[in-house]
Amino acid sequence: MSSDRRKFLKALSLLPLAATARSEPTAQGPGPKLKLSLNVYSFNSLLRDRKIDLFDVLDFCAEHNFDAIDPTGYYFPRYPAVPDDEYIYRFKRKAFLAGLDISGTGVRNDFANPDASRREADVALITEWIEVAAKLGSPNLRIFSGKGSHEGFSRDQVFEWMAKDIRACCEVGKQYGVIVALQNHNDFIKAAADVDRIFEMVDSEWLGLNLDIGSYRQSDPYAEIEKNIEYAVTWQLKENVWIDGAATPTDFVKLFRIIRKSGYRGYLPIETLGAGDPYMKVPALLDRVRNAELETDCVRART
Repeated sequence: MSSDRRKFLKALSLLPLAATARSEPTAQGPGPKLKLSLNVYSFNSLLRDRKIDLFDVLDFCAEHNFDAIDPTGYYFPRYPAVPDDEYIYRFKRKAFLAGLDISGTGVRNDFANPDASRREADVALITEWIEVAAKLGSPNLRIFSGKGSHEGFSRDQVFEWMAKDIRACCEVGKQYGVIVALQNHNDFIKAAADVDRIFEMVDSEWLGLNLDIGSYRQSDPYAEIEKNIEYAVTWQLKENVWIDGAATPTDFVKLFRIIRKSGYRGYLPIETLGAGDPYMKVPALLDRVRNAELETDCVRART
């Protein structure tokens, strides 16, 4: 599949080769542009226990100078039903006044489920939340492939119905100007080759990848990221990647080199997982990410 975004990024990656003089930076094209966001799942326990709400997380993001916030749908009131417009626009207004973009939102779904009626219900859910995303000003809606048991059906069969359902969602996204961002989540979609396959089958410019660096667990995660980065429209940067079956601290300098080489322009949401106080864990991860970004910027400036 060949989308406008991928053509653009590939063209950017070639432009530096054509540059003949450092005095002509415009010959290199605009290059990468990266904006840090927070995936609100980092505050999952506190939000689930209703000790805080989304507006509290907005305050946190503003305090720590994030560029954006990525509030998952199930932290909004009434989920899976959509929140009322008053709540949506109050959240949107506060984010704007805090200087924060809304980089994305997302829902739960399972397109690996053999039950066609359940998948149809998930398409309907995604349709409703695409409209919510549009009202929020979110450029994308994150969805999953699915993890339901498909015993009695081959992976080829699942790919076929999954592609059909995702394509239907993309058609709705096209109507509202919202990209459907499929997350590789170590569920039905496990490896870079799986991502390639579903993107080729769906064949829609309104499908993008929510590139989850912590969910490539079959082989070298950095190599897998390089294979799939052309599809990325948003991310989940996590504390750890998986190498040889073990959680391993992410080498963010290495990751940023890959991202910058690709020419990616857009949001990089970070997400912390597991036990611990997010008011401590998120700033620690943010520092790691910012320091790595600064280091790669410095190296890039010297070369």
